[in-house]
Formats: sequence, structure tokens, C-alpha cells
Amino acid sequence: MVRLILQFTAVAGLLRAAAGGEFPSPAVDVPAAAGKQIAVLAGGCFWCTEAVFEHVKGVTKVVSGYSGGDAATAHYRMVADGRTSHAESIEVTFEADKITYGQILRIFFSVAHDPTTLNRQGPDWGKQYRSAIFHANEDQKRVAEAYIAQLDKAGLFPQRIVTQVVPLEKFYPAESYHQDFVAANPFHPYVQVNSVPKVAKLKKLYPEVYRK
Repeated sequence: MVRLILQFTAVAGLLRAAAGGEFPSPAVDVPAAAGKQIAVLAGGCFWCTEAVFEHVKGVTKVVSGYSGGDAATAHYRMVADGRTSHAESIEVTFEADKITYGQILRIFFSVAHDPTTLNRQGPDWGKQYRSAIFHANEDQKRVAEAYIAQLDKAGLFPQRIVTQVVPLEKFYPAESYHQDFVAANPFHPYVQVNSVPKVAKLKKLYPEVYRK
């Protein structure tokens, strides 16, 4: 098991505070290490969350897909209609010596979505748009639970965080036309209203990790 550390130092200075105040780095994190790791996150429409993490340094690949359900129903129309137990999710592959799991979560909570809205993100409603962290091991679980508790205690959001922290059973990639959707459809109305502002927020708050 990867050793957990209480004070993250390797990348903590990499992410800067927002103009309105400090959004803290995780007090509990997995230490930087050579090799690639994977984070699976759900925060509403995967077009938006995918677009954010495709612009993060240290991230090598982002795949949109479905988690929390079975293979037979991991299809967009069924998921989008709320007929399955999946959540629209992203699988983020990152270089753990450049950015840690905890710092991935920092961006997830501060930029990629609103973790206080139950089964809703912006114009999208339903359990398929729930906020969730699908942990692959005990280290990821501990970091996620500790960070949620840290953020709630800090009172950074007007309401308590409702993000689920659940085991990752399986991630199913979405249909090909959903992959890199924002990059391929920058002028799509939904993208302009919901996705582009999040990418701009990433660039504004964390210019050191933003990449074009």
C-alpha cells in the first residue's frame, strides 16, 4: 500500500489560490511517485469534466464513460434517460510524479463541478449526474474522505458536500462521439454555456497547471 502523508509538499505550491481566497490543498494525500495512476470521477455531464482535465498538466489521458452500473446498460441513451444506475464519469490517467491524486481532487471540487447539488449539475438533473468519486484502492478512499471532511470543515461551500465515495467496480468508455467532445464541438451551445467557462476558470485559478 502506498504510504499516505499528512502534509503534501511536492505539488502543493503548484496550484495557486483563487482571487477570492485560498482553496486548500489536501491535508492528506498520496505522495508523488513515478508511474501513471487513474482517477475515476463523476461530476455531471462528462463533456464538462473531461474538458477541464484535458487541460491539466500531468494528465495524459481523459476518457468519458459510465460508472456505477453494469455493462449491459452502459449506453448513452439509457444512462441519459436515468434508466440505469450509472453516473456519467471520466477516467483520468495522470503521471503521479507531476500531479497527485489529491491535487486531481482539488481541481475536481474547485473547478470541475459543484459538489453540493444532489443529483444535479447545472441544467442536468438525475442520479446519472450525481457527484461521485469511484476509488480504486484504500489510499484513494482515505484521501477522498479526508478531503471532503476538510472542505466541509473549512466552510468553503454554502451547503455540505454530497459527493459519494464508493468503490470502483468497472468503468465503461462512452460512445466514440462523446470523446473529446468539447475540443471537437467548441461552438456547441451547451459547450459554450457550461463547458467553456469551467476551462476558463481552471486557467484563471491554476495557471501553473493549465495547458492549452
